[in-house]
Amino acid sequence: MLLAIDIGNSHIVVGIFEGQQLQKSWRFATDHTKTADEYGSQLLPLLKFSGLQTHDISASIISSVVPPLTQMFVEMVETFFLQTPSLVTCDWPLGLTIRYDHPQEIGTDRLVNAAAAYARFHQCLIVVDFGTATTFCTVTSSGEYVGGAIAPGLKSAADSLHLQTAKLPTVDLVLPKTVIGKDTVSSIQSGLLFGYAGLVDAIVTRIQQEIRQPAFILATGGMAEVIRPLSQTIQEIRPNLTLEGLELLYRKRHVN
Repeated sequence: MLLAIDIGNSHIVVGIFEGQQLQKSWRFATDHTKTADEYGSQLLPLLKFSGLQTHDISASIISSVVPPLTQMFVEMVETFFLQTPSLVTCDWPLGLTIRYDHPQEIGTDRLVNAAAAYARFHQCLIVVDFGTATTFCTVTSSGEYVGGAIAPGLKSAADSLHLQTAKLPTVDLVLPKTVIGKDTVSSIQSGLLFGYAGLVDAIVTRIQQEIRQPAFILATGGMAEVIRPLSQTIQEIRPNLTLEGLELLYRKRHVN
């Protein structure tokens, strides 16, 4: 079995694959104060509850956009699973041609998403990832990763609105009944949710105008399900796209 770990700024997602099938996945809040032992102690009971033991894991792979936590998770895997995990970099065989001025600046989660999406659909794609940042990755029909866009994430924007103002409260990111808010909470919800749907549609439309070819619009990330009903451009959601990409890249590098 393969242990796949995606370390993000807000969440860490862990998946267990048997072959190419995702068997189990868990999501943790990213916590810089935890040690490798604490993360391992958090993960092991979940494995046991699922009927798995550490010796069932024969390989491991990590994608990380949080450098301080990368080595910590390497140590966790080495300590609890007795193996050294593979770390995804832009130099890996991705199945893509990178057309980006500084490839080392691309978050590995974006590369993993793009690789997974292109391997599955094999057509021109725009991948929208609703994470701490909302990212847009563009892949041409010939498999060229040509870049994209980065905007503040939806929750990041909501938190900033609360922290940077004296009277605006934190709100649940749920859809209000109307665009015109009747109170402060529904007004904030409207501005955030309808606003981000408009942001997604505007950027996707402009990207398609620039590349001059129709693109399939794929979304992933924690807020994708919330935004999809409001978006006119998102065509499909794959909640586990990054984990699927990690399994794919491990197989391409170590098995095929």
